[in-house]
Amino acid sequence: MPVNPEAALGEPGAIARADMPLAGSPPDIGGQTHAPVRRTGPAAYAALDLGTNNCRLLIARPSRDGFRIMDAFSRIVRLGEGLGASGELSQAAIARTLAALEVCRDKIAQRGATRVRLIATEACRAARNGEAFLQRVREDVGLNLEIIDRRTEAHLAAAGCAALADPQARAVLLFDIGGGSTEVVWLKGEHASAVHATAAGIERRVENWISLPLGVVSLAERFGGREVNAAAFEAMVGYVETALQPFVEILENAERCDRFHLLGTSGTVTTLAGVHLGLKRYDRRRVDGLWMSEEELFDAMDNLCAMSFEERAAHGCIGYERADLVLAGCAIFEGIRRCFPSPRVRIADRGLREGILMEMMMADEVWSAPHSSQHNGGMR
Repeated sequence: MPVNPEAALGEPGAIARADMPLAGSPPDIGGQTHAPVRRTGPAAYAALDLGTNNCRLLIARPSRDGFRIMDAFSRIVRLGEGLGASGELSQAAIARTLAALEVCRDKIAQRGATRVRLIATEACRAARNGEAFLQRVREDVGLNLEIIDRRTEAHLAAAGCAALADPQARAVLLFDIGGGSTEVVWLKGEHASAVHATAAGIERRVENWISLPLGVVSLAERFGGREVNAAAFEAMVGYVETALQPFVEILENAERCDRFHLLGTSGTVTTLAGVHLGLKRYDRRRVDGLWMSEEELFDAMDNLCAMSFEERAAHGCIGYERADLVLAGCAIFEGIRRCFPSPRVRIADRGLREGILMEMMMADEVWSAPHSSQHNGGMR
């Protein structure tokens, strides 16, 4: 179904906990964890996701059906550039990231966000100087980021995207292709009316998950991303398939039906959707919630693989900063698809930030019980 950009985002049924951090005031945004408070008016909430490649911020206010976006920010920072070889975050990558985080800090302050959660993922998990970097962020920028573990990352991705799963499917394979890691989640089917806004909502549906320590940045650095021939692409796909084999074996007898499908979130899948739609400029309203058939996916991937680096850089849905990464992302996607064949995939332009926002809002009980099963999966 096409997703109306004026619709609400997701059903707020995602791993809410009672230990979400309340925001302090700058220069210490993020603060320590406190019990959530019940607010009489709609508060502004902020979710920041600092990954291996991107720094993303979303600021929203609760609405009757989900939440309404107030502000957003995304910048490619390549925090994990060179991490695989050196084991550390480079000074150039740190400088780029600090500049982006300063923008995020200012937006949070300007929008008056009073509930904030700021997370860092694979690059900071893997780097020897990851904790030292976050200490510098606290001291120089005034943001208090937390490094989340892989289980939390997988569940937050599920929380942010699960509303787009076919409610009639007995199982759905959700995947989030990141810069340094890829999360793959097996979601049990459950009729939408049975998914309540409780902590168990997503936990009950996540039957199994895996976090692969590979993403578009790490794979491109290992195999090359600027010029990728057919042999190099197949080598990347094979590498992903090998990494997925333990998960394939675990799920060998998992129940699925003819409505089984893949549900993907990342710049890779949204780029493929944009190429499929022939977009000259990326349009989230046309991409988020899009269904693609296996044939449409093949065609879009073939088109991307046939492009030169310069053609990818000039494409309105890719750009220069991602032109050397998108084929590595396609290889990860193809590896997942070969391990878990499906005639269709649903594209999600949503993920960790949306999952964080729903977690915090649910912890604050901003949605009343009568509406807990009526959220329709779009975005305001």
